[in-house]
Amino acid sequence: MADAVSQLPADDPSRTLTVASVDAPGAHSVAVAGGAYTVLLSGAQTGGRYSLIDMLVPPGGGPPLHRHDFEEMFAVIDGEIELTFRGQTQRARAGTVVNIPANAPHKFRNVSDRPAHLLCLCAPPGQEAFFLAVGDPLESRDAPPPTLSDAEKAERRSRAEALATQYRTELLGP
Repeated sequence: MADAVSQLPADDPSRTLTVASVDAPGAHSVAVAGGAYTVLLSGAQTGGRYSLIDMLVPPGGGPPLHRHDFEEMFAVIDGEIELTFRGQTQRARAGTVVNIPANAPHKFRNVSDRPAHLLCLCAPPGQEAFFLAVGDPLESRDAPPPTLSDAEKAERRSRAEALATQYRTELLGP
């Protein structure tokens, strides 16, 4: 029997196995929208295919209405979020996976009385860089986010608005 020719590209030995953890040395955690977001896998680590972000969202926390030109998937690990997608609202509880198609307006809010834990996958990547650019660095995932004055909150919002288009994102609401 003749050797079969693979339709797959050859293995790229320059890419290595990555084992990620929220408390691994070099993990980047930032306070965004009141929560703690930790980049588990950046686009650089996945050959530009996707990014993976661990999110701890406090009760009442979550991003404003927005949209972006990449797919975004949330796996709800713990807690419950209220998701608004194209103006329709529904709940997603622990064990639920939600996929947001590119360009669709959406937002979410933690409606439980404890932090919601989400894993967020973005494909292609870039959202992780946006979070690092607009968030406040945290020493660790478990470090409390800084308490911000109204003026500091307004500055963070202005920074996010100024950088959003650079990261293929449009902020649509407060």
